[in-house]
Amino acid sequence: MIVARSRAWWRATLALCLGSILVFVNLYAPQPLLPELRQLYGVSTLGVSLVMSVATLSLAGALLVFGPLSDAIGRGGIMRVTLLLAGLCSLALAFAPTFETLLAVRLVQGFVLGGLPAVAIAWMGDEFDRPALMAAVGLYIGANTLGGIGGRLIGGGVGEIGGAGAGFLTVGLVTLAGVALFWKLLPAPRQFTPRRFELRGALADLGGHLRHPLLLAAYLLGGINFLIFINQYSYITFRLADAPFGLGARWLGMIFLTYLGGTLSSALSGRLTRQLSQPACMALGVLILMGGTLITLADSLAWIVAGLTINAVGFFLAHSMASSWVGRQAQRARGSASALYLVFYYLGASLGGFWLEPFWQRGGWFGVAIGSWLLLGVTLAIALWLWRSERCPGRVSMAR
Repeated sequence: MIVARSRAWWRATLALCLGSILVFVNLYAPQPLLPELRQLYGVSTLGVSLVMSVATLSLAGALLVFGPLSDAIGRGGIMRVTLLLAGLCSLALAFAPTFETLLAVRLVQGFVLGGLPAVAIAWMGDEFDRPALMAAVGLYIGANTLGGIGGRLIGGGVGEIGGAGAGFLTVGLVTLAGVALFWKLLPAPRQFTPRRFELRGALADLGGHLRHPLLLAAYLLGGINFLIFINQYSYITFRLADAPFGLGARWLGMIFLTYLGGTLSSALSGRLTRQLSQPACMALGVLILMGGTLITLADSLAWIVAGLTINAVGFFLAHSMASSWVGRQAQRARGSASALYLVFYYLGASLGGFWLEPFWQRGGWFGVAIGSWLLLGVTLAIALWLWRSERCPGRVSMAR
């Protein structure tokens, strides 16, 4: 087993963090380009939001495929090949002749982007001892955030200079260079033992998780919160691209630096649980997200940025608590329980445009805020129910 802080640990952790960055660079690079893509292809705001939705939807489905598949054929090959295909998809996006072609490529790209998130932590679990695993997972999750920020900065910055095609081309070339380094850095597995895939057992595990009220509540909370959080960023780009702000793609990409508020709250969430229970932290995160959304109604760009930063703090606090709650509550097949959380998470992201679009059409950004508060009220109620269930566990056990 690889031990923490050893040379092999640093090499493997660096490889997996690099892979994580590449995944989220490719997933989120188009987001600051949405206003330009809307004009380029002559589609509606709902239509262009599908550029993000189809990718997150197919990524969610991929998690249920690559996880079990990796148990049978290995994990390293899946990560290498899917990252390579993701980079090639970004190159293809640069030359998409029609919007339908663009969506089709994004659908494929979203699916292959699911390869690494589905198996990376399982790879660590195979090869690392427990202290090494815990240390590496924290760095890996931090890399997720950096990848999301980096993708938007690259897409927005290059896109403003050379157009959306140049943005996609740059992301593709950066990805291929990163894949070459990833391919070299990732050590060969030594502890992996293939096992026969049994569809019936896997489906039984998934069904058991969905019937577990405490798990299902966390799945819904994480998915609905992400539905609001990530799609708010899509609609804020439309608001800030129009008068009176008139921001270009480069500045729209920099808006996503507000994600750093979430990086901070994720890092501090462990300390907060010393004072509050996990469900209480989830409820606090939802309340912060609701408050940040209120601040974004201001007409000042500075206040809008402040509101988005507060949103990131609240969202990532609730997300980190909900995801860890799943690992704590699952009594068996924890890997599939965590994978199912991510399925709800990305499924929520893919459906957000359909929920928020009518509010945007009727009320602009104020309408988006109203639509957000309606669903955040649901997740606040879920968090409070979990808090009550933790204090009165007998009632939940009877429900199960």
